[in-house]
Amino acid sequence: MDRLDQYRLFIQVAEMGSFIRAANALELPRASVSAAIQQLEASMGVRLLHRTTRQVRVTADGEQLLERARQLLAEAEDIEQMFLAHQRKVVGRLNVDAPSRIARRLIAPALPGLLRRYPRLQLMLGSTDHAIDLVQEGVDCAVRIGTLHDSRLVVHPLGRIALINCASPAYLRDNGIPATPKDLAKGHHAIGYASSTSGRELPWEYMAEDGEHLDGIPSRVVVNNAESYIACCLAGLGLIQIPRYDVQHLLDTGRLVEVMPEFRAASMPVSLIYSHRRQRSHRLNAFIEWFGALMRPHLES
Repeated sequence: MDRLDQYRLFIQVAEMGSFIRAANALELPRASVSAAIQQLEASMGVRLLHRTTRQVRVTADGEQLLERARQLLAEAEDIEQMFLAHQRKVVGRLNVDAPSRIARRLIAPALPGLLRRYPRLQLMLGSTDHAIDLVQEGVDCAVRIGTLHDSRLVVHPLGRIALINCASPAYLRDNGIPATPKDLAKGHHAIGYASSTSGRELPWEYMAEDGEHLDGIPSRVVVNNAESYIACCLAGLGLIQIPRYDVQHLLDTGRLVEVMPEFRAASMPVSLIYSHRRQRSHRLNAFIEWFGALMRPHLES
């Protein structure tokens, strides 16, 4: 194993805080990863990692090497790829995480075009509806909707997506069509959505001339994922607030109906997040460009 490969393994172990996680992410035996780090430490004459039964932490010497090794690998990748055509630069595996509905409704149907353009790219597509630790999970890039708070990550904003209010024709037939938020107090129900962070049911939101309003509308069912949210709405159990792209096919066929278009919830930011700006690979750049174009028709102008 050459020195650059040892640096790659060291960075992976340092970022993930675990030899086992790093080995799994790189699809290598744990013993190989451990041996490579020992060889690197021996050649440099310093300890790079503190090892305990529960955690692996970077030493002060390790911190210095970590920053320099990241720069060196980024430059090495540029040198290796500078004489190849752009399509040939996009090589290897890219781990991406996205909300389940974006993965299913937008990314998956468009993937044949991406992979035709970059035939040497392998995309590992994870689908979660809750926040994950990108470094711990070995994820290169994640699609996120909503306000972000993790300052350790690089945020690439794409724009904002509109939310709409909708219900099934059967629900509206039985309960009436609300024209304003005041009508919601007249026997209407919402389908509750539980926050992925607190587990609490999120309030009904809408924007008016005097700003944002949060209302508590009774719910007979509370869910914690988008698939169940839409399914319960189709079953006539209540009103929902959801990105238009997520239900446009149902609006087009009349299975869902938009209501109160003048009183929508505030639009939500959509972003791509990743770690370590200096390590943006060609494959990550290619995905960012492709996904930005994919999302553009669904963003507010």
